[in-house]
Amino acid sequence: MAVGTAGEPIDLPGASVTLDRGWLQPAEATALFETLLASTPWESHRIRVYGRWRDAPRLSCWMGDPDAVYVYSGSRFEPHPWPSALVPLRARLERELDGVFNSVLANLYRDGKDRLGFHRDSEAELGPTPLIASVSLGATRRFRFRSRDGAQSLGLDLSHGSLLVMSGQTQQCYQHAIPPSARATGPRINLTFRRVIPRTAIPAP
Repeated sequence: MAVGTAGEPIDLPGASVTLDRGWLQPAEATALFETLLASTPWESHRIRVYGRWRDAPRLSCWMGDPDAVYVYSGSRFEPHPWPSALVPLRARLERELDGVFNSVLANLYRDGKDRLGFHRDSEAELGPTPLIASVSLGATRRFRFRSRDGAQSLGLDLSHGSLLVMSGQTQQCYQHAIPPSARATGPRINLTFRRVIPRTAIPAP
């Protein structure tokens, strides 16, 4: 079970994952969704896929403390300042999960075509056993896990106001993704809170 959360434990051998489907009340989740949709400086990030640079199939914004610089898929991301709408959310997560979050990645999935390919949050800046808190707002989308050896797979529907928490060996053992959806799907915002270790503090290999 993930550290400090009362969500439902998810059965994934070797991983620590919980899901709280009603973490935010519907009215609170809707107000936050509308605020972030209108006020976030959404960007089309460039990522390297099989050696080629492409626009990510979603919009994103990296936010956090000034030193929470993140390098992903060959790109360096300097954080935008914390928006006021996320300050109480950050404090609540730190209190309930007994963790520290100095950054958040906001992803905007505009429709069912926008997606996130299989990957692990295993960058050195996150440490070997990162605590990642993922808040979903807007349209429900399917979130998929698959083990690195291909023996295990699982799909979860992440609904409006839900909280998915990944910790322990989850990133070592599993990849995750948001596949495209053929169903008529409205916009969805996902917020993944995490702690980034400043690169100057990462031990040399």
